[in-house]
Amino acid sequence: MQITDLQQKAADLLWEAEITHSAIDPLTDLIPELHVSDSYAVQLVNINRKLNSGRSIKGHKVGLSSKAMQKMMGVDEPDYGHLLDDFFYNNGDTIQTKKYFIPRVEVELAYVLGKSLPAPNCTVKDVIDATEYIQPALELIDSRIKNWKIKLVDTISDNASSAGLILGGQKEDPKTITPKLIGANLSKNGKIIATGTMGGVLNDPTIAVAWLANKVHQFGVTLEAGHVILPGSCTKAFDVLPGDHIIAAYDGLGKIEVGFS
Repeated sequence: MQITDLQQKAADLLWEAEITHSAIDPLTDLIPELHVSDSYAVQLVNINRKLNSGRSIKGHKVGLSSKAMQKMMGVDEPDYGHLLDDFFYNNGDTIQTKKYFIPRVEVELAYVLGKSLPAPNCTVKDVIDATEYIQPALELIDSRIKNWKIKLVDTISDNASSAGLILGGQKEDPKTITPKLIGANLSKNGKIIATGTMGGVLNDPTIAVAWLANKVHQFGVTLEAGHVILPGSCTKAFDVLPGDHIIAAYDGLGKIEVGFS
């Protein structure tokens, strides 16, 4: 992929923000001529920088997978980002917030692939057949943009705001369970702050995984065996601060529990 000077400039701004831990104004303000069509190229510049430093891709995430979020952003399809090897935490961990800018958590359902997904024309059946298991997941999102003042160009360029994830609870074969019917609730410091069902993710999170396989194929990428796929959140995102204790409880699938310091 040929990178333009404009795309390189945007990638450099985000890279500098990350390594100096200093948030920047929205790219849409700093480089008004930057277009959504530039955003995935910007994202890939910085992903490749990380791969060149020794990190590896362990999966992908879908963002903007609810109709409400799409309407808010003025778009009619989701976006996506990469999950890297150093994004993963264990169930029960305490996560240091100082590593991030303004971290938030989202309730997800991970698809762990046993086989690579075919594309283009990946179907829901293909996803079910290729998935080794589904498992509860919390996604940690973050933004290099000041105060989350993001538009679509900003979030795609910034790796779809992806920052981390926690897997936990039971593993289930998607052939024996209906993912879209799985309910979950999110508690912060002992109080339930959100409830939802996975059907809020494009009506079925499996559809989101199929969409992702077809989308990344446009960029020469395959969703590979062993990779973790996050199809999108069934709740809004919630800020986390030092001292917060988060529990995501899933119907019949157990829970994920993490602290923040």
